[in-house]
Amino acid sequence: MMKAQKLLFLLVVLSFIHGYSQDSSPPPVPLMKIKEGVNIQNSSIRDSIMNKFGGKSTKLNKNPDAKIEDYLMITHDYDTIVVDTSLTIQKYYKLNFLRKDDFGLIPFSNTGNAYNILGFKSKATQFSEMGAKNKAIAYDNVDDVVYYDLPTPFTELMYRSVFEQGQILDAVYSVNTSRQFNFTISRKGLRSLGNYQNFITSGSNFKLITNYFSKNKKYFLRTHYANQKLFAEQNGGITNSDIENFENGVNQYLDRGVFDPNFENAHNELLGKRFYIDQVYKFHKNDTLNKSRLEVYNSVLIEEKQYKFQQSSLDEFFGEGFSSQQVNDKTFLNTFKIKAGLNFKSDKLGDVTAGLIFRDEKYSLQNFEIEDYVDPNRSINSSTVYLSAGYSKKIKQTQFNFSSSNYLFGDSESSSIKSTIELDLKKKNSLKIALSLLNSTPDYNQLLFSSNYVNYNWDNEFQNIKTKALSLNLKLDKIINLDVDYTNIANHIQFEQIETGSTDNGFTYSIKPVQHESLIDLLKIKLNRSVSFGKFSIDSSLMFQKSISNDLVNVPNIISRNTIYFSSDLFKKALYLQTGFGVKYFSKFYMNGYDPLLSELYIQRVKEIGDFPMIDFFINAKIQQTRLYFKFEHLNSSLTGYNFYSAPNYPYRDFTFRFGLVWNFFM
Repeated sequence: MMKAQKLLFLLVVLSFIHGYSQDSSPPPVPLMKIKEGVNIQNSSIRDSIMNKFGGKSTKLNKNPDAKIEDYLMITHDYDTIVVDTSLTIQKYYKLNFLRKDDFGLIPFSNTGNAYNILGFKSKATQFSEMGAKNKAIAYDNVDDVVYYDLPTPFTELMYRSVFEQGQILDAVYSVNTSRQFNFTISRKGLRSLGNYQNFITSGSNFKLITNYFSKNKKYFLRTHYANQKLFAEQNGGITNSDIENFENGVNQYLDRGVFDPNFENAHNELLGKRFYIDQVYKFHKNDTLNKSRLEVYNSVLIEEKQYKFQQSSLDEFFGEGFSSQQVNDKTFLNTFKIKAGLNFKSDKLGDVTAGLIFRDEKYSLQNFEIEDYVDPNRSINSSTVYLSAGYSKKIKQTQFNFSSSNYLFGDSESSSIKSTIELDLKKKNSLKIALSLLNSTPDYNQLLFSSNYVNYNWDNEFQNIKTKALSLNLKLDKIINLDVDYTNIANHIQFEQIETGSTDNGFTYSIKPVQHESLIDLLKIKLNRSVSFGKFSIDSSLMFQKSISNDLVNVPNIISRNTIYFSSDLFKKALYLQTGFGVKYFSKFYMNGYDPLLSELYIQRVKEIGDFPMIDFFINAKIQQTRLYFKFEHLNSSLTGYNFYSAPNYPYRDFTFRFGLVWNFFM
């Protein structure tokens, strides 16, 4: 612990030294988007990016001509943003293990273990996923990878304290070895002991990323390799007999290590390896005289994922087992995907895309401890070809987008149709209307699963899930950001709690997937507003949710987050300070339970949870390219009552102090 503190102190000191020594470094600017929502095959964005630098070479030493707007980050969909070193309240929201705004999520007591979902999310893709969705929240997919294009080398270091021993460390180093080629390496690691017994978490995320274009700017190549591991000990939460001791706040139980967990010999783990390559070749010359353009694109994805739940011996918490041996449940998903097609762009016609998608997957089980009872080699094999098409066109101030992916032949019949209309209302105001129709195949662990525990074995033949979603987004600059979503779901599948018996510690249960014929109609309205009064600001987010047709899904009617803070330059603008209070709240409801064997949330209707505020006090500071974050988290925990949970039997976090650091520097 002392070594970690010394290292942290050294980093802070070096950040100050570095900040004051980099007089020629690019100054911070607000986030700048070059373009949003562009189709992946759209050439106009690529052309603008490449023309920006022309044929200039990139040097690895300091470049006095480099400007902050030259440091580019490019998403999977070719949305392009400038590397941002500013200190904003949105950056504060993203300083967590996910590196994303976690509004609508409530984390468990230890960083990186599990999350409960407060804001309902329907299935977002037409394809089957492996499952273990709670674990997958922290898993980086293809869309999460960022590519760089830089005039000089760039480094970002992120440090975040955790609970008891450990830390989060996220490091990125990116360099253009030539004007055409960028190489990026990133590593994110987590280790946290936690406050409760047998709840240790650890994780690693390693990526190698390249971005290349030819000198004649006709050929473009992006690749990445990702290796991820998400590990967490599982204890089943505190026992039912300890619930009263927790909620009464008796002094002897304020040391959370004294609580007895439901079991203490288990862990789950999600591992993944992925290689991805994306190529585009343009047949037209790179000049503005071309009224029409033709491109050919191709992408290849190879990914291996493994989820496992291991327990040294059986525990009655999950019911009876087939054998007295250890639990060693494993699922595998191997994916091979090829996408290829043509993109034709015309000033009059618009942007037209057509191609084919070949997707080959094998989902398999492995549990040799139960081979005498259940076939351990069961699997699902799927090879399918889809037809993809897209169209986009901007007419004056209105942008039209359409995309589809439809089954042609093979094993997995699914389809996706999405369309959007976006109106530019001037003065940074906009209106966006989106419609999506999904015919989705069930997730693999909903169809097939095997375990040493008898109740966790099934082989289902579920129908496709059919989802209709209509959404509206209205942005009125400095007034409000409004999102309205209406979702209609047929053949919805969810995990549900089924009682199977009782023990001294309470009832035993199993968690099984259940498909419902009844339609689900869900309305969700989200409001966000930021206002400033001199140096004081208020940022408020409010979400209202309601299941209109029935109560098959459990959601809180109200979710809110309000942040009141003060911002000012100090010491002749050498330091920028941001400090204030944040309050999070959600109304009481039958919160989903958490099953550690499956790493899935399930529907329970036994205990209502919610209606407790979570108040934080924070101090954020910025010196040059260094951002410091100090947070007193859940400081009201001992004042408003010990009745706060992330899930049934899983208490939320007590008051704690946390420190974070984001350090950017340019060479």
